[in-house]
Amino acid sequence: MKAAVVHDFAAPPRYDEFADPVAGVSETLVKVHAAALSQLVRSQASGKHYSSGTTLPLVPGVDGIGTLPDGQRVYFAFPRSPYGSMAQSTVVRQAYCVPVPDDVDDVTAAAIGNPGMSSWAGLVERARFQRGENVLINGATGTSGRLAIQIAKHLGAGTVIVTGRTARSVQGLDALGADVLIPLDASPEALTQTFRDTIRGHRVDVILDYLWGPSAECLLGAVSGHGSGDDAEPRIRYVQIGSLGGTTINFPASALRSSGLEMLGTGLGSVSNAGLLRSIGGVLNAVTSAGLSVNAQAVPLTDVENAWQSDAGDRLVFTM
Repeated sequence: MKAAVVHDFAAPPRYDEFADPVAGVSETLVKVHAAALSQLVRSQASGKHYSSGTTLPLVPGVDGIGTLPDGQRVYFAFPRSPYGSMAQSTVVRQAYCVPVPDDVDDVTAAAIGNPGMSSWAGLVERARFQRGENVLINGATGTSGRLAIQIAKHLGAGTVIVTGRTARSVQGLDALGADVLIPLDASPEALTQTFRDTIRGHRVDVILDYLWGPSAECLLGAVSGHGSGDDAEPRIRYVQIGSLGGTTINFPASALRSSGLEMLGTGLGSVSNAGLLRSIGGVLNAVTSAGLSVNAQAVPLTDVENAWQSDAGDRLVFTM
């Protein structure tokens, strides 16, 4: 079969021949229609992600849209290595397939599944979010963050607070449902105070963090001392999702001792595969009712080598 093939972790995949997959027990073959290029896929294919394999060659791609042997159209995830989703066909466990609603096209479904899952799983699977709770999204200007605003509102969030690099970067996020916009380009002291006033004033229950780094240090500094002892349960569930702002931070012990802070993470390993599939099913079923959208650009898989190195703002979706 034809596929995108990684021959070298230091080079982009090439459109090449790869052995046809054969389904084993509890597995199914999938004829692939579309597969999105996410940051996760880029990182895995470069050998830099904690879930990257070590054996080459391999086909990249962790999820996609395709049809089963019986003709059912599904979203699928976690193909068996070395068979990724960026190929004419792949092999996955039957349990890792979710039906795609008829009113969601292949490219949209492929593009929205992974970024939408990050906030859905963070809220539902990890934070056990309850309707009416207030949510702060740190880093809401990217694809995942913008979807997080819409998903939080769809799930019943009361107030949604968002951050972005500058005042200009957060412009327009109110149209997606954001109630409070916070630019991050202030001094650490000023930003910490802004976070402190906002978290207390709006009684933030859940923080979804796509950035980590300096902004996370300010957030954790703002949470310190949040529990006054008068509240029955001053919980703040901090869900760490991404690290675009940095991979490490200074984390004061007092932030945990002086507040109801609960530190969580969401991603491969912290949420079960079944939980991730439930989350993606939730996102796909909410596309129409919640008006979820993503800027996606369809690219033939034959152009994978050139497109892989593109810096286009839209989410790239390879079509077979």
